[in-house]
Amino acid sequence: VGLSVKSRNMQNHLEQALSYSDVRVESFGHLRSAWLKVVRSGCDVIVISETLIPRPTDNGLAILNDLPENPTTVIIHESDSAEEHAQLAAAGADVVLFAGISKKSMLEALEATLESRRQFIRMKRFDRRGLSEPKIADFVSESHVMQLFMEEVRQIIPSDSPILLLGETGVGKEHLAKAIHAESPRSAGPFISVNMAGMPEQLIESELFGHEQGAFTGAIRYRRGAFELAHGGTIFLDEIGDTPLHMQVKLLRVLQNYEIKPVGSENTLELDVRVIAATNQKMEDEINRGNFRQDLYYRLSVLMQTIPPLRNRKEDIPTLVRRFIAYYRYKIGREVNGISDQALQAVCSYHWPGNVRELMNLIERAILLCKTDTIGLGELPHVFQTNVSVLNVNLPGVHLEPTEWTDKTLPEVQKEIMDQVEKLYLEQVLKKTRGRVDQTARIAGIHPRGLFTKMKRLGLRKEGFKNRP
Repeated sequence: VGLSVKSRNMQNHLEQALSYSDVRVESFGHLRSAWLKVVRSGCDVIVISETLIPRPTDNGLAILNDLPENPTTVIIHESDSAEEHAQLAAAGADVVLFAGISKKSMLEALEATLESRRQFIRMKRFDRRGLSEPKIADFVSESHVMQLFMEEVRQIIPSDSPILLLGETGVGKEHLAKAIHAESPRSAGPFISVNMAGMPEQLIESELFGHEQGAFTGAIRYRRGAFELAHGGTIFLDEIGDTPLHMQVKLLRVLQNYEIKPVGSENTLELDVRVIAATNQKMEDEINRGNFRQDLYYRLSVLMQTIPPLRNRKEDIPTLVRRFIAYYRYKIGREVNGISDQALQAVCSYHWPGNVRELMNLIERAILLCKTDTIGLGELPHVFQTNVSVLNVNLPGVHLEPTEWTDKTLPEVQKEIMDQVEKLYLEQVLKKTRGRVDQTARIAGIHPRGLFTKMKRLGLRKEGFKNRP
């Protein structure tokens, strides 16, 4: 809230009364020189005396309404004339209040305005299909591995502790972060997403923490950073492994104290925010290379979850295909209702290095190319039509891509095939032993410690086999 009220007494009263936990109050004085500060304040709600607005008043209100924040404007008028109030409203003022009303009435009117602004911010996250935020129900799965994963996710949703989401590119880390936020007690607050790999290093501190007017060349007005924008909600830090080392120190301080200091400011701002970070990198390797601070990793990974890749939960592919067909036929406007058995079999047999995102792109492309109401094998890329191997018949569950071998060395191809064979074999034995590692190691003829190492490398967890029939 930006205050520039002619009565110093009223301004001081409002400043104290409106300083809630989720409201930041800036006072700009009662002189005409305060106008420039108001315009550069970056406030959501601006409360200003009519006499402090440059003439003509219509132009001054137009300047306020054209600000990037699209602020709610509250005009304090010295007259109680209904006609003059109507003229200000017609010129663009959201609320017009008579300066002579009691402090209590003034405060009640501003509190109502603040609540309306909160509702406006929430409504900005709606689109024509409803809330744009995903839901946990989007992750309903036929896969036992995914079901166990989602059981753990549901347990951590109510918490405020930081979450670190791990997983390959395309598995849906941001989608899951949005779903956690949407189902959490913070769902009414904002969800702010920041890609740490996509920001210039010289601007990253300003993007995260904001800056004061004049903090650096080009900083002509106050700007709120991502953390301040996420106050009361959730901030999602994608590609956290790419954060520069100098920023990792400052992020650690934020996670310890939940305070930020905008660039160029002497004051700290307290935060009420949940942090969800994500990466597709192996963080232990980045720590060993000196690229990521171990203390920050421990602070971020209070609740750490690894999203299973699509190739490990192929039971879900038919359901996902149907869901994406329903979505894209509506979005694109094509009467495509299904997929042929042959095409679905080819889709289910693919190895999916790009995970769910690659599947979504595939379905969108197929619907655009489809000439009938059913996606056939002809609408799929060439790799789905030619990627057939005798080994696939002899070893169900082992997925080879001969068309991609020419870009790899022979040892790389051998390792890729052996990893798949090892994983398939261990999955079958662990299923037989219901996840008993010692018994599985005896059957496999290897030491339990060696089995643990293989299971970790191949993404297998004994808990995933305990309750299997």
